[in-house]
Amino acid sequence: MKTTLEIPDSIFRRAKSLAAERGIPFREFVTEAVKEKLSAHSKASEKPWTKLAGGLKHLHKETERINRIIEEEFEKIEPEDLL
Repeated sequence: MKTTLEIPDSIFRRAKSLAAERGIPFREFVTEAVKEKLSAHSKASEKPWTKLAGGLKHLHKETERINRIIEEEFEKIEPEDLL
Protein backbone atom coordinates (compact mmCIF):
# COMPACT_ATOMS: atom_id res chain seq x y z
CA MET A 1 0.00 0.00 0.00
CA LYS A 2 1.26 3.45 -0.78
CA THR A 3 0.89 6.27 1.68
CA THR A 4 2.22 9.74 2.35
CA LEU A 5 4.06 10.48 5.57
CA GLU A 6 5.18 13.75 7.07
CA ILE A 7 8.50 13.17 8.81
CA PRO A 8 10.59 15.96 10.32
CA ASP A 9 13.58 16.74 8.08
CA SER A 10 16.20 15.79 10.67
CA ILE A 11 14.62 12.38 11.29
CA PHE A 12 14.15 11.77 7.58
CA ARG A 13 17.81 12.52 6.86
CA ARG A 14 19.01 10.22 9.63
CA ALA A 15 16.69 7.39 8.55
CA LYS A 16 17.58 7.79 4.87
CA SER A 17 21.27 7.78 5.73
CA LEU A 18 20.97 4.68 7.91
CA ALA A 19 19.00 2.87 5.21
CA ALA A 20 21.75 3.70 2.72
CA GLU A 21 24.42 2.45 5.13
CA ARG A 22 22.53 -0.82 5.44
CA GLY A 23 22.09 -0.99 1.67
CA ILE A 24 18.30 -1.16 1.75
CA PRO A 25 15.65 1.07 0.23
CA PHE A 26 14.14 3.72 2.50
CA ARG A 27 10.69 2.09 2.19
CA GLU A 28 12.13 -1.19 3.51
CA PHE A 29 13.80 0.66 6.39
CA VAL A 30 10.50 2.31 7.34
CA THR A 31 8.63 -1.01 7.05
CA GLU A 32 11.14 -2.69 9.37
CA ALA A 33 10.89 0.18 11.85
CA VAL A 34 7.10 -0.05 11.93
CA LYS A 35 7.23 -3.85 12.33
CA GLU A 36 9.64 -3.51 15.26
CA LYS A 37 7.45 -0.91 16.92
CA LEU A 38 4.33 -3.07 16.49
CA SER A 39 6.13 -6.15 17.80
CA ALA A 40 7.40 -4.33 20.87
CA HIS A 41 3.93 -2.92 21.53
CA SER A 42 2.19 -6.30 21.23
CA LYS A 43 4.73 -7.97 23.53
CA ALA A 44 4.30 -5.24 26.13
CA SER A 45 0.51 -5.31 25.96
CA GLU A 46 0.32 -9.12 26.22
CA LYS A 47 1.86 -9.20 29.69
CA PRO A 48 2.20 -5.70 31.10
CA TRP A 49 3.09 -7.12 34.52
CA THR A 50 6.38 -8.44 33.11
CA LYS A 51 7.74 -4.92 33.19
CA LEU A 52 7.58 -5.13 36.97
CA ALA A 53 8.70 -8.74 37.40
CA GLY A 54 11.69 -8.86 39.69
CA GLY A 55 11.44 -5.17 40.43
CA LEU A 56 11.19 -5.77 44.16
CA LYS A 57 13.83 -8.49 44.35
CA HIS A 58 16.03 -6.20 46.42
CA LEU A 59 13.39 -6.36 49.19
CA HIS A 60 13.55 -10.17 49.54
CA LYS A 61 15.72 -10.09 52.68
CA GLU A 62 13.54 -7.40 54.23
CA THR A 63 10.44 -9.49 53.56
CA GLU A 64 12.07 -12.48 55.23
CA ARG A 65 12.99 -10.32 58.24
CA ILE A 66 9.44 -9.02 58.58
CA ASN A 67 7.97 -12.53 58.27
CA ARG A 68 10.36 -13.75 60.96
CA ILE A 69 9.28 -10.95 63.33
CA ILE A 70 5.61 -11.70 62.68
CA GLU A 71 6.15 -15.40 63.36
CA GLU A 72 8.03 -14.63 66.60
CA GLU A 73 5.27 -12.30 67.78
CA PHE A 74 2.53 -14.82 67.02
CA GLU A 75 4.41 -17.41 69.08
CA LYS A 76 4.13 -15.06 72.07
CA ILE A 77 0.35 -14.86 71.86
CA GLU A 78 -1.40 -17.11 74.36
CA PRO A 79 -4.69 -18.77 73.31
CA GLU A 80 -6.55 -17.00 76.13
CA ASP A 81 -5.33 -13.65 74.79
CA LEU A 82 -7.40 -14.28 71.67
CA LEU A 83 -10.68 -14.33 73.61
